[in-house]
Amino acid sequence: MTGAHTAPWERRLRQTLTGETEQPVLLLVAGAAGTGKTWFARRLVALARSLDVPADLRPCGGSTAPDGPDAGTPGLLIHDDVHRAGPEELAALRERLVRPGPGRAVVLLYRPEELPSPGLPLGTPPVDYPSAMALLQHTIPAWDGEKVRAVATKTLDRCVPPDVAARLLADSGGVAQVVTDLLSAVLERSPHATTPVELDGVEVPLRLKELTLARLAALPGRQQAVVRAAAVLNEPATRRELLEVAAAGTRPRDSVPGSQDGWEGLLQALTSAVLREYEHGRYGLFVPLAARVVRDVTPGPLRQEMHAAAADLLARRSPKPYSLLAHHRRQAGRHRGWIRAVERAARRAVKTGRYEEAVSLLEQVLASPDAPLKARAGLAPLLADSAVLGLRAERTVGVLSRIVADGDLPLALRGEIRLDLGLLMINQLGQAQDGYRETARAAAELLAERPCLAARAMAALAMPHWPGIPIGTHRAWIDEAEAAARNSGDPVALSAVRANTVTLTLAVGEPRGWDLLRTLPTGHPNRQARRHAARGLCNAADAAVWLGRLDRAEELLASGAELARSSGLPYSERTVGAATVLLDYFAGRWSGLAERCAAFAADHAHLPVVSGDARLVLGLLAVARGEWSRAMSWLSDPDALPLASHGTTAAGAGIRLLIARDDGPAAAREARRAWHAATAKGVWVWAAELAPWAVEALVGEGAAEEAAAVVRELAAGLEGLDAPAASAHLLHSRALVAEATGLPTEAVALHRASAEAFGRLPRPYDRALCRERAALLVLEGERVQTVGRSADKDVPDRPAPVPGARERAHAVAELELCVADFDSLGASWDATRARAELRRHQPAKSSRPAGRPSFGGLLSPREEEVAELAAVGLTNREIATTLHLSPRTVEHHVARAVHKLGALSRQDLAGRRLSAQERP
Repeated sequence: MTGAHTAPWERRLRQTLTGETEQPVLLLVAGAAGTGKTWFARRLVALARSLDVPADLRPCGGSTAPDGPDAGTPGLLIHDDVHRAGPEELAALRERLVRPGPGRAVVLLYRPEELPSPGLPLGTPPVDYPSAMALLQHTIPAWDGEKVRAVATKTLDRCVPPDVAARLLADSGGVAQVVTDLLSAVLERSPHATTPVELDGVEVPLRLKELTLARLAALPGRQQAVVRAAAVLNEPATRRELLEVAAAGTRPRDSVPGSQDGWEGLLQALTSAVLREYEHGRYGLFVPLAARVVRDVTPGPLRQEMHAAAADLLARRSPKPYSLLAHHRRQAGRHRGWIRAVERAARRAVKTGRYEEAVSLLEQVLASPDAPLKARAGLAPLLADSAVLGLRAERTVGVLSRIVADGDLPLALRGEIRLDLGLLMINQLGQAQDGYRETARAAAELLAERPCLAARAMAALAMPHWPGIPIGTHRAWIDEAEAAARNSGDPVALSAVRANTVTLTLAVGEPRGWDLLRTLPTGHPNRQARRHAARGLCNAADAAVWLGRLDRAEELLASGAELARSSGLPYSERTVGAATVLLDYFAGRWSGLAERCAAFAADHAHLPVVSGDARLVLGLLAVARGEWSRAMSWLSDPDALPLASHGTTAAGAGIRLLIARDDGPAAAREARRAWHAATAKGVWVWAAELAPWAVEALVGEGAAEEAAAVVRELAAGLEGLDAPAASAHLLHSRALVAEATGLPTEAVALHRASAEAFGRLPRPYDRALCRERAALLVLEGERVQTVGRSADKDVPDRPAPVPGARERAHAVAELELCVADFDSLGASWDATRARAELRRHQPAKSSRPAGRPSFGGLLSPREEEVAELAAVGLTNREIATTLHLSPRTVEHHVARAVHKLGALSRQDLAGRRLSAQERP
């Protein structure tokens, strides 16, 4: 409760409790039901105890007056639930406050909505407070969106997206108890879920349900109608609106609009706190979610009549709120009017870029048996277009699948709907194979009557990102798409095909792609054409990241995001965010990157194509930090990494882990499998991310010629392409083959050339890995050691020249730079490994006495290295492989580190090491 933002009441309370002043103080704390009043009381007790001051917390509501210390006794006295106090308790409290005594602090907590005398916690007449007493007031506020999201993230132990936090806030009104009860229900239903938080179907918390019904029951039966009207309207409404809807749910002889019963019902509902006043003279349930409770206990016929009255009321507004109107018409059983309102609401939402709202409305119609086939078929294209442009598609795919299965649909209409179905399956859900088949069928269905849409379908089939489809197939589709677009002459079709041509050529590294990029119609007067241009820019930015053109990628990300935003393309805006985290990884901007990626992946978990980059980066970061179990959880799920570029890069990281764990046979098997898949795809820019690790695994198994064949394939595939990152990987791969074939001098030169190539991009992590390998080759001299290489390899090493003092010093300096680079990045596993190698090879800078040095209670350098790797979860065998030690030696070092740091276990080492480092 301390800090720069300490509240005035708290500062004043501290002054009294610490004796800084003898002036007594009274603090009145108002907290509506569920806002955390009792928690606030306990917080005050904790404050007093921290100041070594006696505190007494007493609930009110007993049958007798409270006992307690004399008025002059110093300390903190807290009375909770003053609104429940009986006459004797109130009299005793009033008497105590009239003669408080010096140095005394009294706190009264109450629910303002339940006071017998509104605004007077101690009733009437007003208390004659002593002039010497300091009087303070505080109202416990409802939680805001930031607080709700923070609590939700902590409770569920996963990042909660902003839209879920906004939904929690809207349902709960920010009432703390309601928020925590809702989160408990979510956690109980899905205790181990990693999918997006789902609030639909969660029961109204029991506390809120019973409080609502109790307050409703306190009203006379005829006056409950106004509360039922507020629940049906489900938004703050004016007095006139409430009374009009209430009348529809009441028998004519009981009340009419504006009658005395309706007026008194509203007043009584406000007095009993089942309704509350919102801004601008509007009224609604005291907690928004309570409206569901009231609706549930309202008889069906009355509820239906009230919805009909609400629909009539809303129909008179200008402009008409079609979304709300559709809801009330459906609940009233007016299905034709409901469908008309849904269409108008959806078109209005699409026009203003609110695609998810449109999708939600349209899905209800298209999934409803109450809607005739003709109406559903007419609205299906609008739903499909909205879903393709928006961000959520799970339910839409099922709806559209049922519609295209209807044989009565005209062929061209079926093709139009099927095209959007295929695009949804591919882009939003990552279901590449099924979506590819649907899109191909759509192209055939559209070709005769809708060539412009057929061209768009063919262009979609040319996108090269999906695994299992050879690049030649994509090239064939783009040729057909270009021909179909030219024949149609449609500017939107031409723009769509041009965007995908740019995407294909740049993804594979063809230099002409940069010239094609300049032809995108970014300033076209047609908004649809501009959207395809925006998509082309965003895809080009992603391609530039993989190519290693990081400077171009920065520019394209900015321009693509701006055009996507201005043309209303939220999906492409999200792809910019995905490409940005990948760019930051390659560029070495790792500070806070893991946290950003985790939040991005959680926010977009329903969009695997978009979230895949963040998941990939999380896995790669975990590898570099030695968090290998966590790394595999991010890298081993193909459904969460649906793109071919994800798959090859994740496979390379997985092979690297197997090598580090000294599992050479498994690494070689995975290398052969992954390389076969990459070459079958034929995008060598992505295959290059896998190549060095595949080569190292094959070399480690003694298959040097097979490794050399991988290098030859990669070199042939990259010929004539503009792919700086892939070219650097090729140098790295050639260096590894040179090591394996006994050419250490050539290998050192190639590793350094690769490091320089990565440095120019810049990709500092890859640069450091290559520089480290070159330095170690020099320092090993004739005893060339290759990490993961078997001792009984088929190809013997060619003797390497013993390095001179100058070359050795240069190699040591290189290794020192690697340690610094790894440390600055946060690559703790790599830093520890390189630091251990440096200790092996760096000459002592000063002589020391013979024998083992004494470090007392501090960790030795070797113990520090071992503890660092143990703290992130590496096994003794994995640590031994990393540091070139025996597992028994590692076990000894871990035990000493645990003992010296006072850790409870090896899992406790991370926190203990941090605490030890922070001590002066």
